[in-house]
Amino acid sequence: MPGPVSPQVHLFADDGTYPNSRFPVLVYPGVVPVTVPDPAGAFESLFGGNGWGGASWRNGLFQAHHYHSTAHEVLGIYGGEVRIQMGGPQGKTLTVHAGDVVVIPAGVAHKNVGASSTFRVVGAYPAGTSPDLNYGKRGERPATDRNIAQVALPKADPVAGKRGALVTHWGANL
Repeated sequence: MPGPVSPQVHLFADDGTYPNSRFPVLVYPGVVPVTVPDPAGAFESLFGGNGWGGASWRNGLFQAHHYHSTAHEVLGIYGGEVRIQMGGPQGKTLTVHAGDVVVIPAGVAHKNVGASSTFRVVGAYPAGTSPDLNYGKRGERPATDRNIAQVALPKADPVAGKRGALVTHWGANL
């Protein structure tokens, strides 16, 4: 399933509490038509086909700022809409809708700050990785900073594979 070539790009710098990332968050609008019979399954197939099938889940999105120091994350919105605050309390709130994909680099804080009653999401991580959960609490860093530095670049963009935007925006050598 082809996705948009040019995602929206949002960069979040370390704010002292949340490490965030030198890699930007990528938001691909309208990747999966919500009219397909099983949009969640379509996202799972797309992500898995591009090497992002690790630890796949269907659920909601935490309503507390959190980040992963051991894995990058991809979200496929298959129902409703959600407002996600990225980068911590001083970050930016993005509204994403059914059909959209959000790629979150390891270290970038994210939080559900409001969702429609029909909000549904599929999440996944690059194959071979497993996420941890960090909340910006005292004592998490510098260990999480070391973890983030060790997270490998994905082998492919979760939407467009080896020709995806990660090559350009993350400097990945896919």
